Amino acid sequence: MSNNKKVVLAFSGGLDTTFCAIYLKEELGCEVHALTVNTGGFSSEEIAAIEQHAFALGVASFKCVDACDDYYNDVIKYLIFGNVLKNNTYPLSVSAERTVQAIAAAKYATTIGAGAIAHGSTGAGNDQVRFDMVFQIIAPEQQVITPIRDLRLSREAEIEYLKKHGVAMNFEKAAYSINKGIWGTSVGGRETLTSNQSLPESAYPTQLTSNETLDVTLHFQQGEMKGVNDEQFANPVDAIKHLQQLATPFAIGRDIHVGDTIIGIKGRVGFEAAAPLITIKAHHLLEKHTLTKWQMFMKDQVAAWYGNWLHEGQYFDPVMRDIEAFMASTQQFVTGKVLVKLLPYRFELIGIESAHDLMSSKFGSYGEMNKTWSGDDVKGFTKIFGNQTGIYYKVNQLNAVSHE
Repeated sequence: MSNNKKVVLAFSGGLDTTFCAIYLKEELGCEVHALTVNTGGFSSEEIAAIEQHAFALGVASFKCVDACDDYYNDVIKYLIFGNVLKNNTYPLSVSAERTVQAIAAAKYATTIGAGAIAHGSTGAGNDQVRFDMVFQIIAPEQQVITPIRDLRLSREAEIEYLKKHGVAMNFEKAAYSINKGIWGTSVGGRETLTSNQSLPESAYPTQLTSNETLDVTLHFQQGEMKGVNDEQFANPVDAIKHLQQLATPFAIGRDIHVGDTIIGIKGRVGFEAAAPLITIKAHHLLEKHTLTKWQMFMKDQVAAWYGNWLHEGQYFDPVMRDIEAFMASTQQFVTGKVLVKLLPYRFELIGIESAHDLMSSKFGSYGEMNKTWSGDDVKGFTKIFGNQTGIYYKVNQLNAVSHE
């Protein structure tokens, strides 16, 4: 590496980043500055424990950055506007937050004048691409160091190295890998490495504790959730957290996502995302009532692209800002209440109330009565609406029924 030995290490306190902290200091002679980026997954007690662990490893400094607001304003807000569920299933719980964490690390490295940024990604997953992509775009002057990937280390080799250097930590591998954030918790284990096994009940971080039902009213203002029941929130992050607290006892939001990784292989991951799924589905229902047919159609197309490109680490592609501007424009009248019922393991969308409801009875009731057109209007419209198709069959002398 360069003569500048100051390195920012994206630090979670797990096995991989613990190895990196020791390796960078002992083998490369680096001045290691550990950075933990909290995207809603760490409590204050957990952060304190991570800090204590970092200093025990001999880092020069430790810093925790709370990135929840940035995460919401820069990413989550648009995932809600777009009703983004990858493969119609997954709310991008991990892939979205990795981008935000990488941005925070790159900014911090620039702020303290570091010559390099390090992360503990292996060479077998998506995160290596996401971190590297961000670093090379917004911090190209910093070297990127990835000890686990470059040394192609096994878990056993890491443990042996750390024991050799007197590191005291729990080296027992947990049966399930848990990654928690405000936009959902991922769960990986031996079952997710197969194509035919589901995760057991015990694998999920939260368990069912309520067999009752609970009616919840979500308040949206221009597409953003600003209230839950009678409580209003200036910051939508707090509304999401509150909804999560209400939904947690019902064990809502569990599923397994199957998708294509950036590196070209298929992968499975379990997840638990009560608030994200409820928010997205409630928002989508409100849009069905307040957006026009073609607004919905076009937004569905670009939102799917947005979610895929974000998943693959391409957050800084300029087209992402263009799509965000379009999606934000569609939210002008997405304001109102969504009525939701929470039940064990599931939720029901009951309906909406909105001053912008295009289902307004002022103009008619579907299948019942119209108030703004006549039967003759419909006859004329239908004749014109089907005119070109009729011409096609006549010109080509085709039978519309037999297609011959």
